[in-house]
Amino acid sequence: MLGLGVDRLQADINRLLASLFHQGVLDEHFLQLQQLQDETSPNFVYDVINIYFDESEKLLRNLRLLLMDREFSDYKKIGLHLNQLVGSSSSIGARRVRNVCVAFRSASELSNRPGCLRGLEVAEHEYHYLKNMMHELFQVLSFILLLHMRIKLGYGRQ
Repeated sequence: MLGLGVDRLQADINRLLASLFHQGVLDEHFLQLQQLQDETSPNFVYDVINIYFDESEKLLRNLRLLLMDREFSDYKKIGLHLNQLVGSSSSIGARRVRNVCVAFRSASELSNRPGCLRGLEVAEHEYHYLKNMMHELFQVLSFILLLHMRIKLGYGRQ
């Protein structure tokens, strides 16, 4: 009985991931990240993604603080933060976040304040969309783990 629930949840995960790939939210680097996870490190992807979220929030907050300063003129600082965000987004397969940060970086290289403000807005939007989708994915995965444990302990038998 519980096994059917696991199958349905696994199908939900597959649909969600397929949708995220189709939308360009994720790319093949996410699949490579998943391949690094095994029984010895069952939370590897979750841990790496959470580190990414923690670091990205700091970078986005720093970018916002820099751009809110009316006297700001050091666009190289923005570029440094964006390089970090582009690199970490690439490493986890966050394709759309990476792409908008590349465009944002182009605006910073031109010292284009309005372009940077717009770039920050779009980067924050894409970041939050990714975070919400990953949260949903991890919730379903944790529920599957719970069901597997129940089955293993014999609660799924009739």
